[in-house]
Amino acid sequence: MSDAKSHAKGHAHPTHPLDRLKARVLAAWAVHAFTASGVVTGLLAIAALIAGDFRLALLWLGAALLIDGFDGPMARKVRVTEFAPRFDGAVLDLVIDYLNYTVIPALLVYRFGLVPAGFAIPAAAYIMTTSLYCFGNRDMKTQDNYFQGFPAVWNIVVLYMYIVASDPWANLAIIAALGILTFVPLKFVHPFRVKAFRSLTLAMTGAWAGLTLALVLTGSPGLRPADAMPIAYAAFLAVSLYFLGLCLWRSFKGAEKA
Repeated sequence: MSDAKSHAKGHAHPTHPLDRLKARVLAAWAVHAFTASGVVTGLLAIAALIAGDFRLALLWLGAALLIDGFDGPMARKVRVTEFAPRFDGAVLDLVIDYLNYTVIPALLVYRFGLVPAGFAIPAAAYIMTTSLYCFGNRDMKTQDNYFQGFPAVWNIVVLYMYIVASDPWANLAIIAALGILTFVPLKFVHPFRVKAFRSLTLAMTGAWAGLTLALVLTGSPGLRPADAMPIAYAAFLAVSLYFLGLCLWRSFKGAEKA
């Protein structure tokens, strides 16, 4: 009788090694599915830009950025390389990132006239081609988890162009400079993986995300975010300067081990 009870109890609480393995495999594939959902937000961003809604396209790209920020830690937590070894999550991530970080921002530059007339196609092509080096670069990250060279985050670039409402010629100059910086070994912070000042950087990342969302939501074709929320805009610029300073500090600090 006691054996029967023990057997029943074992089924009620799946602690059998095979059950644990199945749970691990399921968790690994669930994280892959979460990563893959970034392509759906990308599709919705494309639909928004076709409809002429710049702000909505940026919001969908923001959702994709959120997914990309959390899928890496989740993947490491559930050990996807160990429990879903036949599917390369890193390649999946790169494919989706190239769509959301490069292709769609290039289309936004083209669709919404962010550069002077006659430069839309060359600027979009320049964004997409220079980014290929970033995504194919085996030394994209340093030992202490900074990006080496501009990490092709063109989604962030067009976001700043929208919030700051910068001049088309200034936008063209920025695009040209950042494309060159793809090949220059300056360091760019990864806010979730860099250990130095980690707590402060994570807090600044949260503040930046909140301020960005507020500014994008309040902006409109006839009202710049800076005019709609001047205090939030000033705070947004201050937080942005923190990240710029951190990148410059690390770039000129010299070599550092992880």
